[in-house]
Amino acid sequence: MSSTPPSSSPSVSARPPRVRRLPLAGVLRPVKPSDIWFKPASSVVVATAIPNLTLLALGRLDLVMYTMAGSFCALYAHNLPYAARARALAWVVAGMTASLAVALVTASLTASAVVLVAVGALLAAAQKTLCDATRIGPPGHLIFTFISTASLFAPQRLAQVPGHLALTLAGGAVAWLVGMAPALVRPHGPERRATARALHAAAAYADTARADASGADAGAARARAAAAVHAAWQSLLATGARGAAARHALARLVVRAEETLAAPAAADPAALRAWAAGLRGTGAVPRPGGVRPGEADELLGVDAELAGPTVSLWRRIGPGSPLLPVGLRTAVGCALAGYGSLALGIGRPYWALVTAASLYQANVTLTWNRGVQRVVGNLVGVLAFAAIAPFAHLGHAELIVSCLVLAFGAEALITRNYWLGSVCVTPMALLVTEFARFQQPGELILDRVVDTLVGAVLGVVAAVLVTNRRAADHIERAIVATDRAREHAEASLSGAGAVEPARRRLTAALVDLRASADAAAGEWWQRALPEQRVVDAERAGHRTLAATVRRQSGENGQGTRPRAGAADAWEGARA
Repeated sequence: MSSTPPSSSPSVSARPPRVRRLPLAGVLRPVKPSDIWFKPASSVVVATAIPNLTLLALGRLDLVMYTMAGSFCALYAHNLPYAARARALAWVVAGMTASLAVALVTASLTASAVVLVAVGALLAAAQKTLCDATRIGPPGHLIFTFISTASLFAPQRLAQVPGHLALTLAGGAVAWLVGMAPALVRPHGPERRATARALHAAAAYADTARADASGADAGAARARAAAAVHAAWQSLLATGARGAAARHALARLVVRAEETLAAPAAADPAALRAWAAGLRGTGAVPRPGGVRPGEADELLGVDAELAGPTVSLWRRIGPGSPLLPVGLRTAVGCALAGYGSLALGIGRPYWALVTAASLYQANVTLTWNRGVQRVVGNLVGVLAFAAIAPFAHLGHAELIVSCLVLAFGAEALITRNYWLGSVCVTPMALLVTEFARFQQPGELILDRVVDTLVGAVLGVVAAVLVTNRRAADHIERAIVATDRAREHAEASLSGAGAVEPARRRLTAALVDLRASADAAAGEWWQRALPEQRVVDAERAGHRTLAATVRRQSGENGQGTRPRAGAADAWEGARA
């Protein structure tokens, strides 16, 4: 399918399988936090405080675990436009309720720890696979697994299940309202932020491309900018049929970011950053350079994509999906961790199970990194719990305040580095177990430390044992998809279709190709990867992208025109 010429360096694309070393350097280094960290942090505090204080007034804090299951849904979907967020949050609440229903019914039917661990491992694997397939985003499957696994080991009678699920739905309804409330003040905030990220990333790429003579740093900056542009288009296409005027205004800016990808030397980074700054607040969207003659066709292309086909969930998790080996890793690792904890006589095997479930990322290298972060964060976190417990044990009001502060701190820190967030998550998880009755801190700390080590070690062992050979297969499919998208874009340049949708399809294919290659490269044992074919497909795709931008600019008679040599320098940069 590909028209890319064969590589002249077969040794690059036919590198033999090798064992990768698992790194330690930089694993604990903090990074720049998310630009919207305060949104999930404040949302979960409000969504949790309302039912918790209500239960405190009623004297039924023993029911907190069930309302909290719904309240934690407020952590999700903050990057989505509000039309898409409303649907996503509803599905999150439904998924949380379904997971909890399975756990509660199982707990009411059997007290066998062996059965409970098996059910917990299968639930964790299903939650991991579905969260990855739906791309719901952080915190992913972890909240589902934490709630459902803890519920498996809580005393339960079958007659209590409907009432407990009703509490979860009530907490979920509060979380839905909290998540949607900002729409009253800033109805287009998420897509404005996505557009601003694309403009900032494009400006950074333009600066890097001019300064980096070798092209190595420029390639990485270009990959980040392409991903940000793709995310901006996805955000605009998720706004729904309403708000066309705002969507069109933002689309003009995303097109400017795309033009920077094609011709960084001709771009104006200061203007890109000024437009991004203009998207703060609720003011008018910046309108760069007026309306171009061909701009109406570009915006009609965006509208046409709103009614376009979508990839079904089954295609993402069906036979051959690269998500299935990761799901299998999760099931095996959680089972090993749970049974390992039981073998040691620990009274709370679900902590080991949740620790294992929290590790699994796109590949073994990232899983190893998360394992180190989890262990360090939990060990520091139990020390924080020892310091906080005397205050939390003063009364139920103090316990609630402690949990709310820790929930906010976890979201404030976790985007800097997972281990920093775990420093707050660990004492919060320990305090949640005390809403029914206060317990001895020393016993909780010892169990938590042992289960953390058991879960982390056995979880990483499972990741190493369950290899993901399908990661390389996914690269092959991504190369084919990129070639097809490139051919479609080239055909559109000849008049066989609209250029703008074809360009966005090619951008999406290139982003997926790079993500697939990075995921496969992080596996500890992998067969030969087609690295040169990936490079060739990326170069050919980026050349076609540049051609579509030059064609659009040429037809309009305005806009960005690449200076001589700019496109060649851009094409040569390696992602």
